[in-house]
Amino acid sequence: MEKQGKALYAIECRQITKVFGQVVANDRIDFNVKYGEILALLGENGSGKTTLMNVLSGIYHPDEGQIFIGGEEVKINSPVDAMELGIGMIHQHFKLVEAFQAMDNIVLGTGGRKEKSRVTSEKIKKISETYGLEIEPEKYVCDMSVSEKQTVEILKVLYKGAEILILDEPTAVLTPQETEKLFQILRKMREKGCAIIIITHKLQEVLAISDRVTILRKGKSIETVNTAECDAKRLTELMVGRPVSLKIDRPKMPEPETILKVVDLTINKQDGSKAIDDISFEIKRGEILGVAGVAGSGQKELCETIAGLLHADQGAILFHKENILGKSPSEIIEKGVSMSFVPEDRLGMGLVASMGMTDNMLLKSYQKGKGCFVRRKPARELAEKLIGKLEIVTPGTETPVRLLSGGNVQKVLLGREIESSPSVLITAYPVRGLDINSSYTVYELLNEQKKKNVAVMYIGEDLDVLLELSDRIMVLCHGKITGIVDADKVTKEEIGMMMTGETRADEAEREAR
Repeated sequence: MEKQGKALYAIECRQITKVFGQVVANDRIDFNVKYGEILALLGENGSGKTTLMNVLSGIYHPDEGQIFIGGEEVKINSPVDAMELGIGMIHQHFKLVEAFQAMDNIVLGTGGRKEKSRVTSEKIKKISETYGLEIEPEKYVCDMSVSEKQTVEILKVLYKGAEILILDEPTAVLTPQETEKLFQILRKMREKGCAIIIITHKLQEVLAISDRVTILRKGKSIETVNTAECDAKRLTELMVGRPVSLKIDRPKMPEPETILKVVDLTINKQDGSKAIDDISFEIKRGEILGVAGVAGSGQKELCETIAGLLHADQGAILFHKENILGKSPSEIIEKGVSMSFVPEDRLGMGLVASMGMTDNMLLKSYQKGKGCFVRRKPARELAEKLIGKLEIVTPGTETPVRLLSGGNVQKVLLGREIESSPSVLITAYPVRGLDINSSYTVYELLNEQKKKNVAVMYIGEDLDVLLELSDRIMVLCHGKITGIVDADKVTKEEIGMMMTGETRADEAEREAR
């Protein structure tokens, strides 16, 4: 890298301040990342990580402070400015055109028109070989795996000349094997002199990939530490500001009985393909059934069908041996089936973003009222109870939930569902995007329900958590079950192989050859 000889730091931020109304999102933050290093950025929800990265990528302009790139002070007024300075951000939700080929997406925006030339192909090939990126330039994005799409995103910013990469939750939906492949790419980029910033909540991955860690808390930069001199406990204490237990209990319940049984379930998509392909399993009282699988393996459709939100094409769902498949959510409630559903999209399906906590509590209970009047007092009392019990940070019960942090929104949703005293609790990615402290609060809540003999289905992304929290783990791949295993008798690598479609029988046969 040309700049490497001129300055130690690729990026240096001094006293960066960004204020939104009365909220100080970034409060005189000092921050730097060197050429040829991977720096992890850690902090609880609302600590200022996203705001700081948006300042560096040109989405926000700081109210105070200085930014230096390669030792020279710069002004970043737009994402175009950031890219011209060699800063590329890879978002958790990819910014790709699904109907385009990989090459089209890579060159998009580089000259105002799509280029397909031998020179372009050679440049992409050279970048791929330099950093160990494997991609088929002619392959359509809609046909790619999550890992392949991420590779295209990385190639896209490198093609535009980025030497500084910001990755937001890059492993959120990757298998362990895909995560290791990504880390190999990042290490190669580090060797070539790139500066890399990773935002993640997965502490084990921070310890595995980063050289240094910068911790933010309540908008302030607390400390930057060498990764080799820290462990997960120390990093958590720096984030939260107090000692935190990182142990997930897995209480054993005596003689669990089956309460929900799914038999030969098939769910077709609108295009005729199968979201769920002839699967059967059961959930028992007092157990947590973990569900693992890469994104789009049928998890969403399975949850919505069990909750009565989606139609199935075949099979049965037996609750206490009564088939509830095809009944509406209200009909399921009228049958006396107490089932709660915490959806993947908490502000799209779970809560009404413009409503406060009180009205969102009413969404679950208004049908139980008598007459034409809605009683708000019980809902308000429930909201106040949850604020105290779950330590929900909000100005009040009438504050729109869209103004709350992700962790507090999830506490509102999960708390409301739990307070309905469910027999079955279905949770889809309940800690997605949450900080470590909020995540462990959710794990405790789920274990409390387990102790109350509730059957819990937990769909998650972090395999370490699935192995610690679950009693059994069901693995889905392309709508099929590739295995249902005891969590204490399987490894993370085995789960990862099943997520790619390989069953344990397949693995045993392969090893026997």
